[in-house]
Amino acid sequence: MAAPGVEARALFAEGVRAVLGGWAALQLAVAQGFGGPQGPEKAAWLSSALLDFFTQNADLEQEEVEDFLAEVMDNEFDTVVEDGSLQQVSRELVTLFARARGGDVGGVGAALGALARRGPALAAALATARPGGDPQSPPGTPPTAPRNPPERGEEEEESDEEEEEAMECGTPPPPSDGWTVVQRRRRR
Repeated sequence: MAAPGVEARALFAEGVRAVLGGWAALQLAVAQGFGGPQGPEKAAWLSSALLDFFTQNADLEQEEVEDFLAEVMDNEFDTVVEDGSLQQVSRELVTLFARARGGDVGGVGAALGALARRGPALAAALATARPGGDPQSPPGTPPTAPRNPPERGEEEEESDEEEEEAMECGTPPPPSDGWTVVQRRRRR
């Protein structure tokens, strides 16, 4: 794709966005804030950087794309991807590039359709990975507390015994939240 046609470049750009949009490792890194507050911008930059990378290097091998993606994920998102998805994503990108460069609009369209069908599964996985499991909650929100109070168990019985011991010693019992406040002694 040394001198790419406008249509082939646009087709490949759409494919790159679709592949990266379906890559769980990248989406989780963005959703969990591994790239800092600029995570979404970094993901968008990665899309254009990949497009330029393929455009400037005519015959890329899958391993070269893997190395590029691994370096970007490590440097920009502080993430080491060890789930095998680097190989899958780089293979998809190399295949899409070859099809787009060859003018195989039908092949690229079929690949984009397959990627689109994976989207709902990724969205569900991301929703469960977010704190609280709520797909509508923004990343970084604390999970909601359980609604049912804990049943009286062994832990509460042990705390009752500790309170009785504390009363016998003349020290006040520990608060119910488990924290003990230590106060300075006053000089006389």
